[in-house]
Amino acid sequence: MTAIDPQALADEEREARRARLFTRINKADGWFQVLGLSFITPVLKAIAGDNPRAQMQEIWRLLGVPVLAICVFLIAWGTLAPKVQTSLGAVPGPKEVWTEAVNLHEDSQAKAAKEAKFYDRLEARNQKFIDKGQPEKVKQIAYTGAPSYYTQIWTSIKTVFFGFLIGSAIAIPLGIMAGLSPYANAAINPLIQIFKPVSPLAWLPIVTMVVSATYTVEDGLFSKAFLTSAITVTLCSLWPTLINTALGVASIDKDLVSVSKVLKMNTYTKVTKLVLPSALPLIFTGLRLSLGVGWMVLIAAEMLAQNPGLGKFVWDEFQNGSSSSLAKIMVAVFTIGIIGFLLDRLMYAIQSLFTFSNNR
Repeated sequence: MTAIDPQALADEEREARRARLFTRINKADGWFQVLGLSFITPVLKAIAGDNPRAQMQEIWRLLGVPVLAICVFLIAWGTLAPKVQTSLGAVPGPKEVWTEAVNLHEDSQAKAAKEAKFYDRLEARNQKFIDKGQPEKVKQIAYTGAPSYYTQIWTSIKTVFFGFLIGSAIAIPLGIMAGLSPYANAAINPLIQIFKPVSPLAWLPIVTMVVSATYTVEDGLFSKAFLTSAITVTLCSLWPTLINTALGVASIDKDLVSVSKVLKMNTYTKVTKLVLPSALPLIFTGLRLSLGVGWMVLIAAEMLAQNPGLGKFVWDEFQNGSSSSLAKIMVAVFTIGIIGFLLDRLMYAIQSLFTFSNNR
């Protein structure tokens, strides 16, 4: 009879727990990469005792080097900025920009409180008329105060997503048609080549006139400035999705196409079961590019259409010309960049979810 070594069992159990731990870390690594937090994986592995020296090198590469680069940038910015004089004074350094960011935050909180107070008074007024039996005097009045910085950010995000969704609804079906049919591709390709390079500044006057002529409702769901900006985003951002969708559909395995013919699949089944799953990675690449293009286009569109978003904020501060305007514009520049990064991460996360579901 063979004796059981308790120490060997304990070691085996320890190794099994360690293996399960590393399995969980490796599974979480995919989401850390989606969120832009890939440096967490080597930190966790180092804590778990997986070659700490090698993991420290990864931590330095993924976290230390970027942080060092940002610090060098901030030092260079703070050193060189005061030496550049403009009509509004010296270019603000990191400290001045941070101060204005805090001021914008506090101003947004004050404006939000003022708006809430306005609606509280309005609700109390209406309730008083209801209690007196005079419902005909009840009014719903919109707050007309100046929008806060956060409100302008939210307006820009809503506008870009509205234009992006319209563009995607147009681009994906057209891309599928172009990828499946050489005749459709021959018809669509010249339009892509002509309209893809057109600047939003060229589209904007045309869109403005068309919206003004066709959208004549004064109290409609959307304002004319909002529609003008959103449609301009649509016209400039749909091309990457259209091109990548057509390329992805045209590149699917020919054997799959043959299988669909053998099984006598109808067009809908062929597209949903074979074409879209195979073309999904390139479609999402196009969607990410389109959203990035749309976000860049939006700022210029809002400046000229005077849609109350970040673009209008930048334009108003430029026109204001106060001593703090340049710092506020730089706050907006960093806000635009950070939101652009977050939008790309969001699309990457959605792509990962779809890809995971498709591979199950």
